[in-house]
Amino acid sequence: MKIVLGVSGGIAAYKAPELVRRLQDVGAEVRVILTPNAARFVSPLSLAAVSKHGVIIDQWGDSERGGVDHIELARWADLLLIAPATANIIAKLAVGIADDALTTYAIAHRAAVMVAPAMNTFMLQHPTVIENVERLRARGIEIVEPDSGLLACGDEGAGRLPDVPVIVERVKARFAARDLEGKRILVTAGPTREAIDPVRYISNRSSGKMGYAIADAAQRRGARVTLISGPTSLATPAGVELTSITTAKEMLDAVMQAAGSSQIVIKAAAVADFTPSAPADQKIKKQADRDEISIAFRKNTDILSELAKLKPRPFIVAFAAETGSLEANAREKLAQKDADLIVANDVSDAAIGFDSDENEVLIIGRDGSQSKVERASKFAVANRILDAVIQRLHG
Repeated sequence: MKIVLGVSGGIAAYKAPELVRRLQDVGAEVRVILTPNAARFVSPLSLAAVSKHGVIIDQWGDSERGGVDHIELARWADLLLIAPATANIIAKLAVGIADDALTTYAIAHRAAVMVAPAMNTFMLQHPTVIENVERLRARGIEIVEPDSGLLACGDEGAGRLPDVPVIVERVKARFAARDLEGKRILVTAGPTREAIDPVRYISNRSSGKMGYAIADAAQRRGARVTLISGPTSLATPAGVELTSITTAKEMLDAVMQAAGSSQIVIKAAAVADFTPSAPADQKIKKQADRDEISIAFRKNTDILSELAKLKPRPFIVAFAAETGSLEANAREKLAQKDADLIVANDVSDAAIGFDSDENEVLIIGRDGSQSKVERASKFAVANRILDAVIQRLHG
């Protein structure tokens, strides 16, 4: 992998030396271009030391060596990675302005481009920034979505540069073998909502992040992916076909319709086990003389069990979100559902539980095999799950 790392002038530029080192750890050769503002946040000397190459800041190149740096690099590079990408640099990329070394190089670059936006939440939400990001995406540029959390300015929300291992995993995925080429994969994600009355429902805390990460990773590895998702706030991964549902019954119908043409089904959704037997037609009103209310529930059809009855039967991956006795409960569910693999995680741990950006899972096969995936980004975990699927399919 030959990577040009473009660093623009945001506070997250301080992560650039670590990013260079981590990219080198996975076999990449890295050359760095800094914008003048980025050089105020991170030392060009430190980046030169870790990359073992001179750092480009001046768009006119090195007059002593001759040649034009941006043209030479364009012939050399397999990927342009811009991290962090400020609102300013994103705007320049969107309209083709070339007024510094990085933007001039971007115009000459002809290989893949990956952009990791990082900025204040309110800047990220500005209509112009949203429009510019979508313009880049439409042009085929891969966007590494920013994380949410406490920002350097003190605000909290989306806009943080993802952790370095997350960015490296995305780069690795870009260069990974397309070992799922020709496969059709069905992935389910998110929660379902079961109506109590027209304004209330029962649901769960699933964010859908794990299922969306699996769909994204599978598509990048060459699969044709159908994602059936309950209500989430997540963007549909590029190249993935989305079917949106709300209830468990809608999930069942959509899965059974799509499963017949899928060689692999990965059931990451958190589907409600029960639904109200008789949801009210009108809003249930609070009554002064009633302190309690009872609602009868009936069991929903078990989707995994229905999938296992199909002939021909797809390769089935189940998920087990547990709060205790992780391995024992997962093995019991694996046997009950007649799945080929089960992925279990401890949702009682907030760091890897619902709505977290990381996960740590136990993968158990129906042959008794077991492997643990240590805590990592959900995209990294998704790739390890797909590795386990491919290993067993080939076996």
